[in-house]
Amino acid sequence: MSSHSFDPSRRGALKCLAFGGAGTLFVLAGGVLTPMQLALAADGKPAATAGVPLFLQISDTHIGFNKEANPDVAGTLKQTIEFVNAMPVKPALAIHTGDITHLSKAAEFDLAAQLLSGLPVTELHTVPGEHDVTDGPGTEYFSRFGQASDNKGYYSFDHDGVHFVGLVNVMHFKPNGLGSLGDEQLKWPENDLKARSSSTPIVVFAHMPMWTIYEPWGWGTGDAGEAMSYLKRFGSVTVLNGHIHQIVSKGQHHLSHCSFHGLSATGCRPRSGPRPDDGCKRSASEDARCDERHDRTSSARGNACRRDAGVVAARPTSWRSVMPNNFLRRGWMGLIVGAALVAGAGVLSAWAETPGQVVIKNFMFSPMALTIKAGTTVTWKNLDGEPHTVVNDAGMFRSAALDQNDTYQFQFDKPGVYNVFCGIHPNMKETITVQ
Repeated sequence: MSSHSFDPSRRGALKCLAFGGAGTLFVLAGGVLTPMQLALAADGKPAATAGVPLFLQISDTHIGFNKEANPDVAGTLKQTIEFVNAMPVKPALAIHTGDITHLSKAAEFDLAAQLLSGLPVTELHTVPGEHDVTDGPGTEYFSRFGQASDNKGYYSFDHDGVHFVGLVNVMHFKPNGLGSLGDEQLKWPENDLKARSSSTPIVVFAHMPMWTIYEPWGWGTGDAGEAMSYLKRFGSVTVLNGHIHQIVSKGQHHLSHCSFHGLSATGCRPRSGPRPDDGCKRSASEDARCDERHDRTSSARGNACRRDAGVVAARPTSWRSVMPNNFLRRGWMGLIVGAALVAGAGVLSAWAETPGQVVIKNFMFSPMALTIKAGTTVTWKNLDGEPHTVVNDAGMFRSAALDQNDTYQFQFDKPGVYNVFCGIHPNMKETITVQ
């Protein structure tokens, strides 16, 4: 990277990007896929050349994000593309595991398509992230990337003897915020895999993890077990995800020869805080420790992965001992929640004086229970740096993605009880009672 000249606002992000955020190269040797850091593969390191470069995984480019954590997401994606161009032997295909855009806007998809066209690959395959389908049906996403799946989101294809299976788990969230495949999609893998030999290497890719990393934060897919059961007979299975903005790997699941890999974000820096989807915020002190943290095993990442010679190495571990409990044991969760409540107290009290006003702050609707009279117009205002949506579970209304300081209004004319949640972070809930 020394041959490139970057302005100071990008330097920190790109420094971190070189240590896993750029993407992961998967090489194939003896029917087994091994992940390698893209930055090291671009430098031609020996560890990155043992095998045939088969495909590149990138994730969470978040085109449209422009806040402090990374004000130049287009620049970091360009850097990823430069790494691929610098590889002595380039992979033929690339897989994007979702959150291509940040707010599902047409202009964001247009810019993403323009940038991704610079990848020197013959095939680009994608699955949507929750940020790509904030409108519900994912109109903008499927108009550009829906052909491969006949606008269903899930599909399969073959390349160099490897069978790839793309799944969509961000269209039907479970009430606790876990991803969901849905009944229709769950019926599909059995038939898709039926004709495949057990010796066929399988790659499954989705946006949200297909293994439960931490259920309270929605880091998992609630009905993944049934889909994964069809993979038991295969000798080599690799399961990829994005979403959590951290590199985590797990080998030897309950399935033989099955390895799981979560990728860091191209568009944002690694998440190290307890909020699972917080706009990739990192503190200045974390920035200063960027290089150090990437040179050792990091408890902030969950103690679930380590780095040896550029390889993201799977280390079987009990998830009872990883990141969330580490945060709780150190008392960090209480400090963060307390600080958030103090910071938002002034804003919340000011809005509380006006009937029908709801603040979205610190990943909460406030108030979480609201009683109004029929004919009242409720106004929601998002004060978080992360986008949110306002969705009625009965389908009566759904906002577009609300960026920071955006508002949405809906007039409640009929008495009743209305359940509201965020379509991007479905563990955020509110009840509105109309009298």
